[in-house]
Amino acid sequence: MGQINQPPVRANTIPLNQKIAFGLGMLANQMFPAALGIFMVLLVQSLGMSPLLWSLIFFIPKLIDAITDPVMGYISDHTVSRWGKRRPYVFIGALISGFSFMMMWQLSAENSEMYNFYYFLAWCCVFWIGMTIFGVPYVAMGYEMSSDFHERTRLMAVAQWIGQWAWVIAPWFWIVLYDPEWFDSATEGARTLSLWVGGICMGLALVPAFFCTFNNTEDDNNTAAESRDFRATMKDFGNGILITLRNKPFQKICIATFLIFNAFQTVAAFSWFIVVYYMNGGDTTAAGVWPTLFGSIGALCTCFLVIPIVTHCAQKYGKKVTFLYTQTVSLVGYSLFWWGFSPENPWMMFIPLPLFAFGIGGLFTIMMSMTADICDMDELETGQRREGTFGAIYWWMVKFGAAVAGGASGLILSLIGFDQSVAVQSDETLQLLRLTYIIVPSIGTLVAILVMRNYDLDEQRANEIRVQLDARREAQTAV
Repeated sequence: MGQINQPPVRANTIPLNQKIAFGLGMLANQMFPAALGIFMVLLVQSLGMSPLLWSLIFFIPKLIDAITDPVMGYISDHTVSRWGKRRPYVFIGALISGFSFMMMWQLSAENSEMYNFYYFLAWCCVFWIGMTIFGVPYVAMGYEMSSDFHERTRLMAVAQWIGQWAWVIAPWFWIVLYDPEWFDSATEGARTLSLWVGGICMGLALVPAFFCTFNNTEDDNNTAAESRDFRATMKDFGNGILITLRNKPFQKICIATFLIFNAFQTVAAFSWFIVVYYMNGGDTTAAGVWPTLFGSIGALCTCFLVIPIVTHCAQKYGKKVTFLYTQTVSLVGYSLFWWGFSPENPWMMFIPLPLFAFGIGGLFTIMMSMTADICDMDELETGQRREGTFGAIYWWMVKFGAAVAGGASGLILSLIGFDQSVAVQSDETLQLLRLTYIIVPSIGTLVAILVMRNYDLDEQRANEIRVQLDARREAQTAV
C-alpha cells in the first residue's frame, strides 16, 4: 500500500534578533521577582513590620493572582487588534509593573507601621496586576512564535539564558543595600535602587511589545471574533479552563514543575542559613559574600553549562528523555551538598553547583517548549488556540506553589528547632537543616520523574499534529 502524500511540516525559524527581543522580556520577567525577593526582607529587618503583616503582603497579592491570571489568559486569547493579540497587553503591563515597583519602595522608617503596610500593600497589588497583564500575554507570545518542534526549544533556551542573568545580578543587591559606603541605610538604598531596577526592567519589558513581530498577526483562524454577552463569555471562559485542565500531557508538566520547582523553593533560602549558621557559627560578617556568590555562581552555571547542554540534548534525544536525565543529574548534585557545605573549606560548596543547576536550570526551557507543543494538540482537538490560557494556568500553578513553599519553609524551620534569636544553633538543628536541604528537593524531583515517565507527546507525534493543522488551515483558506 502506497504512502499517503501529506503537506510538509511548516518549519518556522525565528530570526536571532526576535529571539533576543523575546529574551530581554524574560530578563525583566525574572528580574522583577528576583529583586523583589531581596527587597522584601527590608520590610521586617529595616522597617520593623510584624511577621503577620509581612505574611499578608505575600498572601493577598497571590489571592488576586489566582483570579487575574486565568482571566488575562482568556482576554489575551480572544483579543483582535492591529498590533496582535499579545503586544498591547505586554506594553501596558510593562508600564504598570515598572512604575508600581518604583513607587512601592518609596517608604520611610519615620512612617507608622500601618501606614507603610497599607501603602506597600496597595502598590504591591498594582504591581502584581501589572505583572499579570505583562506576563501572561508575554509567555503566550513565545508559545506562538514558531510551530517547529525544535525551534521552540531554541527560543526558550535563548530566553532562559538571558533571563538567568537576573539571578546572577540580584544577589549583589544585598551588598549595595547594606554597604554604608553606598547608602546611609538600607531603606534609603531601596528607595534609590528601586528607581533604577523599575526603570530598567520597564524598558526591557517593553522590548517584546515593539520588536517581537514574528508570527504575531492581527488575527488568526482560531480567534473567535463574535460578540458575546456576559453570561456566554463566562461560560466560554469556564469551559476553556476545564478543557485545559483535562489535557493529560499538560497535567503531567504542571505536576512535575510544581514538584521540582516548589520543592526547591521550599529550601532555597536554607542555603543562606547553612552558610551563616553552620559554616560561620551565626556570624553574618564572617559569612561575607559567600551566600551572594553561591546564588550568582549557580545562575552562571545555568547560563553557560546547563542551558546549552539541555538545548543540544533536547534536539538530539527528545525533550522527555532530556528532562529525565537532567533531573537525575540534579539528584547527584543535591546529595553532594552534604559534603559541599564545609566550614573548613567553604569553596567546596561550589563543586555540586554544576550538577545541582540542571534541576531548575533546564526545567523551564523544556517545559515551556513542551507547552507550545501541547497548544498545537489542543488546537487539533478543539479547533481553538489557547496559548494565553495554558500559560496563565501553568504560571499560576508556579506562583501558588511558591506561596505554599514559603509557608512550608517557615514550618520546617520551626519543626527542626531553628531559633532566630540566637546566633549559635544546636548541632541537631544544623544537621536537620542540611538534611532537609537535600531530602525535600530530591523527593520532589524523584516523584516528578515518575510523573513524566509516560509523557508521550514526542517529536513524531508533534509533527503529525502539525501536518494535520497545516492541512486544516489550507482547507479553510481554500473555502
